[in-house]
Amino acid sequence: MKKDLSTQHVLIIGAARQGVALARFMCEHGAQVMITDGRTAKDLEASIDQLKDLSIRWVLGAHPLDLLDETDMVCISGGVPLDIPIIKAAKERNIHITNDSQIFLEWVKSPIVGITGSAGKTTTTALMRDIANKASTPGQNVWVGGNIGNPLITQVDEIEKDDLVILELSSFQLEIMTKSPHIAVITNITPNHLDRHGTLAAYTSAKANILKYQTAGDFAILNREDQGSFGLKDQVNGQLITFGLNPLSQKENGSFVKNEKIWMMYNEVVTEVCTLEDLPLRGKHNIYNVLAAVAISAVLDLSTSKVQQAIKEFPGVAHRMQLVRNWNGVKWFDDSIATAPERTLAAVEAFDEPIVLLLGGKDKNLPWDKLLHLVNDKVDHVILFGHAATVIEQYIHQMDFHPRKFTLTKCEHLQDAVVEAKRIAEPGDVVLLSPGGTSYDEFTDFEERGEMFKSWVYQL
Repeated sequence: MKKDLSTQHVLIIGAARQGVALARFMCEHGAQVMITDGRTAKDLEASIDQLKDLSIRWVLGAHPLDLLDETDMVCISGGVPLDIPIIKAAKERNIHITNDSQIFLEWVKSPIVGITGSAGKTTTTALMRDIANKASTPGQNVWVGGNIGNPLITQVDEIEKDDLVILELSSFQLEIMTKSPHIAVITNITPNHLDRHGTLAAYTSAKANILKYQTAGDFAILNREDQGSFGLKDQVNGQLITFGLNPLSQKENGSFVKNEKIWMMYNEVVTEVCTLEDLPLRGKHNIYNVLAAVAISAVLDLSTSKVQQAIKEFPGVAHRMQLVRNWNGVKWFDDSIATAPERTLAAVEAFDEPIVLLLGGKDKNLPWDKLLHLVNDKVDHVILFGHAATVIEQYIHQMDFHPRKFTLTKCEHLQDAVVEAKRIAEPGDVVLLSPGGTSYDEFTDFEERGEMFKSWVYQL
C-alpha cells in the first residue's frame, strides 16, 4: 500500500546500487533523506555523483546512533548486516525498517513473479525475461530487476497494471520482507551465505518469506526434487506448482522430463514444450532452470511456441558458464557468478573434458568437502587463489584422498591463477573459473571479477 512520503524522514543505510535507487525514489516523493555508509566519500564518489542533483544529507565513515533521533523509517541496502548497532537500535526504538524490494512490492500495480534460490535464480530470471518479452501482448511491458540488473524502485510509477514484473530476490532482500509476490519461485535451497545468516535454518527462513505472505489466489513454484525448496511446501498458502526431472503423478501441476522432452501438466492438460536438444546450456542444473521457467510460463498462460522459441535462442547469463575463448585448443570458461561450492559443483558436473579448475575468492564459511569429492573424480588440476585458498587447501589435506587424483597449485591473485592455467592447460582441456567463493577479497562484485578474467584471457 502506498503511503505519503512527504512527511517522512528516511535513513538509508548503504550507498550501493539499491541505496542509490531508493534515495532517488524517496526524494522524488518528497521525503527528507539521509544516507549513511561506513565507507569514505572517496570510496563512494560514483554514488555521490549520481545523487548530486538531490538534497541529501550524507553521513560517511560511521553510523552514529543519533541519526535515529530524526528518523521515521530506516531502509537497509541488501549487503548491510542486520546485526550492526544502528539497526539493533532502530528495532529497539520500534522505527519502521524496510528495503527497496519491500517498498516496490507495496507500490507496484502489476503482477510480480519473484524468483529466489541458492543457485539458478539469475539464469531462470533471465530466461523468463526472454520468454515474457517474446510472449507479451501488444502494449504490455516486461520489467526485470531486483537482485539482477537495476533496482526497479525508481520506475515503479511507470509500471502499469497490465505489465509484468520479474524480480530476482536474494536472501538478503527477503530477510526483512513482509510481502510476497503473486508468483513465488524457489529454485533450490542449499547452504549459502552462512557468513551472513549463521545457520542453514536462518537462511532457509529468509528464503521462505517469498511464500509466507501469499494468499489463496497466489502461486508457489517449488523444486520437488530439492529438499530445501520442496521442504517449504507446508508453508504454501496459494496453489502449488512443482518442477523436476521425474514425471508427475496424475492431477498434479508441474513440469517434468520424459522421452528426452520437457512437458508441462497444468489443470490436467499435458503439453510438450521442447526437447532437451533445444536447450543451449550445459548441465543438469540448467534443465532444472528451464523446467522452472516452463512452470512459470504455464501459470502466466504464455504461448508454448513462444516459450520454445525463447528457450532455443537463450544466450545464457554473463559470467555463468560463458565460453570466453578457444585458445591453442583450450576452452576458457567464465563462471564467476559461482559464489558458493554448490554452484561450482554444478559447473564441474557439466563438463566431460579434462578440467583445470580455478577455485577461490572469499570464503563464506560454507563446506567444501562435497565439491572436493567431485573434484577428485573429475578435475585434473586445481589452482587455488584469493582469500579462500588457504581454507580450501586445509580441506584438501584433511580429506586425505587415497589417492588424490588432481594436482594442486596455490596463487595469491586471480591474475596469477590465469597465468598458471596457461602453463598447465593442454589442447582438449577446459579452463574453468568457477570460484565457489565471493569476489569481495579482490573485486567489487562477481561481474568485475568475470570481466577482469576475460580481459586477462584475451591477452594470452
